[in-house]
Order: sequence, then C-alpha cells, then structure tokens
Amino acid sequence: MAKYKKKRVRELQHDRFRDTTMSLLDRLGDALEGKGRKILYGLGGVLLAVILAVVFIKWNARKSDEARQALGRAIDISTASIASASNPNSTGLTFGSDLDRSKRAIEEFEKVAAKYGDPYRTEARYFIATNRLNIDRPKGMTELAEVGNSNIPEIAALAKFALAQAKESDGKLDEALQIYSDLAKLNSPSVSAETSNLRIAKVYEKQGKKKEAADLLFSIVDASRKAKGKDDKPAPISSAAREAATQLQKLDPDRYAQLPPELPSLG
Repeated sequence: MAKYKKKRVRELQHDRFRDTTMSLLDRLGDALEGKGRKILYGLGGVLLAVILAVVFIKWNARKSDEARQALGRAIDISTASIASASNPNSTGLTFGSDLDRSKRAIEEFEKVAAKYGDPYRTEARYFIATNRLNIDRPKGMTELAEVGNSNIPEIAALAKFALAQAKESDGKLDEALQIYSDLAKLNSPSVSAETSNLRIAKVYEKQGKKKEAADLLFSIVDASRKAKGKDDKPAPISSAAREAATQLQKLDPDRYAQLPPELPSLG
C-alpha cells in the first residue's frame, strides 16, 4: 500500500506539472496570438525534448549502475574460495569444488546477459564461456570463439586470449600460436602485444624452438627497458616484460646477460 501511495503521488505530481505547463503555454499563446502561438508551441516542443533527454540520461545511468552491480556480484561468485581440508571454515562465500562454483557463476552471469544490454551482455557472455570450460570444455571454447567475434574490441580480445590459452593447455599449439600472433598485431588495451608475445615465446619453448623463444623474450625485455615515458625518462616496466626477463634468464642465461640494464623508472 505504501509503495502504491508513493507511486500515485509521483503520477499526480507529473499530472500537475503537465497541466501547469500546458496552461502557461495556452495563456502566453493567447496573449501573443497568430505566429506568436506557433513560436511558443515550438519552444514548448524543444523544452519537452530536453526534459525527455534528461529523463532518459538519468534512467540510463541508473540502469548502468544496476548492471555493474549485478555483474560485480556474479564476478564475486566466480572468484569465490574453494573449501579445502586444510581450510574448511574459511570466511566469505565458498564452494565445494571448481565445478560447483562455475555452475553457480554461470547462472548469475546468464541473468546479467538476459537482462542488460551491451557492453554488460557481452562481458557476461565472456565470463559464461570461461566458466563453461570447467563444465563442458568444447562448448566453452565455441562460446569464446563467438564472443571473440563481437563488436566490443576489448572483450573480444579477452575472449580470443582465453581461447588461445585453452588451446595451448589442450596441446593445440599451432592453433594457439595463430591466435596469439593475431592478438600481438592487434595490441588491444585489454591484451597488450607484450602479453601476447610472452605467450608466443612460451609456445615456442613447448615446441622445442628454444632460439625463437629466446629471441622473442629478448626483444620484449629489450624494448621495455629502452622505452621512454614523460620527460624522456624511462617508462615503467610492465609485468609481462618482467616475466619475460625471468623466463629468458632461465631459458638462456647468456642471452639474458646481453640485455641493457634496467633503469629506475617513473614508477
């Protein structure tokens, strides 16, 4: 009943606003007459359009906030802890297995995909596919390929990267290599060329191509250490470049020794 009253109050307030506005327009129209009336109603139409635009913007902002919160809840589920014998009473949301967590996460992400538009729908589909890999791997990979063809570049790149990782894990190294290579050329904000090239080097190493892997790792670290930032000072070293340096040191210590020294950066 209380909710109905509040709703009715809003409706009545809306009616009073409409009635007052139209009455004012009518009185001014009578005073101006002729062309003045047409001009006045034209201005009234502009005012109405502005009001509708403001209402839409506010509604869209609320809808976006709601979508972000729903997506955040689903992500929390997908990253929840797995109960173990060593830590059976961990605080917060926990699941008995990866399978249980993935099933629950998919349910929540499907709600987001069904209720909201892009980019939230496509992002939810990406998370659905990554969680599906734990339940139905072929279907999950198919879904990742579909999201990889979406018209939202950042999410499409993430889906392609996840698909390449799945193929690499399954031993389909040539297929993974092709996707990583495409991503390296794309150099998306969500999957940088450094990150993609690091994976390529790891695939080379798995294929027994030690020299190709070392050459690529060297180029990643060398370029990163020579990069300049603001005021021509050394740019910060990325996590991918640091991992590439660690991998190169293990793979080919002599080649690692040829790298330029790492200089202090801007942080």
